[in-house]
Amino acid sequence: MVRVVVGMAALALLAGCGGAVRVEPPAPQAATAANCKTLNTRLPHTLDGAERVPSEPPSPYVTVWGEGEIALRCGVSRPAAMDPMQQVPDINGVPWFADPARDTLFTAITRGGYVEVTISRAHQPASVLLDLAAPIKATFPVTPPEPQG
Repeated sequence: MVRVVVGMAALALLAGCGGAVRVEPPAPQAATAANCKTLNTRLPHTLDGAERVPSEPPSPYVTVWGEGEIALRCGVSRPAAMDPMQQVPDINGVPWFADPARDTLFTAITRGGYVEVTISRAHQPASVLLDLAAPIKATFPVTPPEPQG
């Protein structure tokens, strides 16, 4: 069974159903794509009590836990709402941008690419982001990119 995930409301409605979770994979380029494939192998099998589940379409750039409760997309574009000079919180050495319009969407800012995480309200974002910090730091340089002029 394939479920289409369109926002957090859909994630909540789909909890408890079996099968793959539909998440649109990004299309990272060059070194970012290679790093994203490596990150996928380093991510935990269980995250904040949620088990990894398959995504549809299958992609090395997407990881899902808990039937869509937590979805990670690696190699996304820089968040449009993020000001290049904006100060962002650091969780265990990884800077995270919290989307002001979507309070369940967070993006890790690394020199090698952006890693987007959507977290349902069933989970504590700080706990999830803390658990993701080690594999992200092991894969990507976490120094934020230089501001664009």
